[in-house]
Amino acid sequence: MKSAQIIGIVLVRNEDLFTGQAVKNITSFCDKIILCDHRSTDGTTKILEDLTAVIPHAELHKIRDPADSHLLLKKYAGTPAWVFGVDGDEIYDPAGLARLRTRLLRGEFSDSWAVFGNVLNVTELDPAGRHAAGHLSPPCRSMTKLYNFAAIDSWDGFCPERLHGGTPRFRKGYSALSRCALNESVAWEDADFRCLHLCFLRRSSSDTGESVRANLMEIQGGSRFSRITTRIAAILGISKKPKWKNERYRRGRVVRVTTECFFPAYPAGHPR
Repeated sequence: MKSAQIIGIVLVRNEDLFTGQAVKNITSFCDKIILCDHRSTDGTTKILEDLTAVIPHAELHKIRDPADSHLLLKKYAGTPAWVFGVDGDEIYDPAGLARLRTRLLRGEFSDSWAVFGNVLNVTELDPAGRHAAGHLSPPCRSMTKLYNFAAIDSWDGFCPERLHGGTPRFRKGYSALSRCALNESVAWEDADFRCLHLCFLRRSSSDTGESVRANLMEIQGGSRFSRITTRIAAILGISKKPKWKNERYRRGRVVRVTTECFFPAYPAGHPR
């Protein structure tokens, strides 16, 4: 039997403010990193190209449609692979991921189809990366994406982006309910699998004002009229309240946490 591996897939578009940190923090966690640049026009493409040059197990794909990112994962269905989806506004704790990697590869979560981690949905971040404020999961939903592809034979149907939509065909003993919600049993301070979700902050040097960018699932979901108006607002640079994000990521009280471990200083040519 093949040994388990961890496949990271990063899908970004115009997210040059945090993409570099997001990718560097998962470099040692993943055996392979698939970088998907969806037609970026800011500095994101250059950042990804530079990362690909120094991370030997990273590959860059320039895609025209976010649905193409899911196609890159089809070959892993039915293999001993964990697939880890990361966005350009998701900063993971690399030391925690190192501990999680050991747990994953020794089979601690092999009975689960999906593992969900702890999240702070950040509304305020200290520029030096020492403190952040926001809303924790729970009570917010966890948006982490870590899936056991050994649990499925395929994942077909329309997927607007990787690991969203479609229909996974489960192997015997697994179902969509085979989930391990670590965020519901482990406190933020004790979590190995935890993320700063910078969903309420600017993600690109080209973003204007204080508007919060619409989520892809928000654009794809809802009525046809809602999808059209959301797209037009994004094209025109008009601020539109992110209802989808506010409903899911602004629950509970605001908490403050220290964040130094999320922003370690990496040497030039950061090795694996």
